[in-house]
Amino acid sequence: QAFENAETKTRMASLVEVSGLGDELTRIRPRPATDAELERVHVRDYLDRLARESAHIGGEGGDGETIFGAGSYDIARIAAGGLIECVDAVLTGEVDNAYALVRPPGHHAEQDLGRGYCLLANVPIAIEHARAVHGLERIAIVDYDVHHGNGAQRIYWDEPAVLAISLHQDRLFPVDSGDRDENGGGAGAGANLNVPLPAGTGHGGYFDAFDRVVAPALRRFAPQLIMVSSGFDPAMLDPLGAMSVTSEGFRGFAERLLALADELCDGRVVFSHEGGYSAAYVPFCGLAVIEELSGHRTGVDDPFEPGWRDNPAHALLPHQRDAVDAAAALVERVPAGPGR
Repeated sequence: QAFENAETKTRMASLVEVSGLGDELTRIRPRPATDAELERVHVRDYLDRLARESAHIGGEGGDGETIFGAGSYDIARIAAGGLIECVDAVLTGEVDNAYALVRPPGHHAEQDLGRGYCLLANVPIAIEHARAVHGLERIAIVDYDVHHGNGAQRIYWDEPAVLAISLHQDRLFPVDSGDRDENGGGAGAGANLNVPLPAGTGHGGYFDAFDRVVAPALRRFAPQLIMVSSGFDPAMLDPLGAMSVTSEGFRGFAERLLALADELCDGRVVFSHEGGYSAAYVPFCGLAVIEELSGHRTGVDDPFEPGWRDNPAHALLPHQRDAVDAAAALVERVPAGPGR
C-alpha cells in the first residue's frame, strides 16, 4: 500500500497553510462517527471485525488487498465523523461549503467490505446522517476520482433518493464495474450514472462530461445537497491513473459544481477527499479546488501547469465525445425531482 500514504494529504494541507489560504477558512473539528451513524450504511459484523483486528495488529478489509494496521478503524471513524461535521456545518449555514481533507478514503467501501484502500463509506455515511437528522430527501453524489465509485453504486443501487454519478477511467478499478449499463435497479433505476472515459482524457473530455451529463442530470434530479467524491488521481502525474487533468482542470470541476449547487440547492455542496497519489502534484490540484470553494486566490502558481497548458491531451477527441454521448443518453432516465 505504498501509494496510499499520508504524504499527499499532508503536503496539500501544508500548501493551504503556507499559501495563506488557511487564514481565510473556517476550521471544522472532526470527531469519531458513532456506531449508530456507521450502522446506517455498514453491517454490524463487518464493523465488529474491523474493530477487533484494528485493536490487535491490523488486518484487511475483505478484498484481500486493503491492508490496515493497528488503530486504523479509529482513524477511519474520525474521517467519517469529520465529513459528518462538514455536512452539519453546511446544512446549518455555519459555512457556505466545505472540504473534508480526510484519510482513509471511502468511495470503494461497501456495506460489508473494504476495498481499494477504503474501510468506511464516508460519503454514504454522511448522506444517511443528512437524511436521518436533517430530513433531506434528495442528495446527489458526483465522483470524479479516476477509479469507479463502486461503493455508492452498490449501497444506493435500488435507492431513488440518492443520485450517484461516477466519472472515471474506463475499466481501471475495479476492473469489473463502472460500465454505463450499470444504471441502478428496482426503485433506483436510472439513479446510478456511470461515465467511463477513455484513458488519456484531459480537460476537454471531462468538461464535456460535466456539461452534458453531470449538469443536466443534477438539474433533472434537483438535489437538496451535492456531495463530491474528490479524487485527484485523474491528474497528469498520478501513478495509479492514465488521465491528463491539471490543477486548472480540477478548478474547472469545482467552478461547475459550485455553480450547479448555487442554482439547485442554495450552494450546499460538500467535498470529501478520496484518491490522488502524486505527492508532488496533488497539493496544487487541491489548492485550486479550495481556492474556488473559498472564493480566495492565493497567488500561488502551479509550477507544472504552464508546460501542460497547451498539451493536445486537453482537446475533446471524437472517441471521448462518443463516450460522453452514450452516457448523456441516460440522463432522461434519472428520477425527476419536484417540478421537473
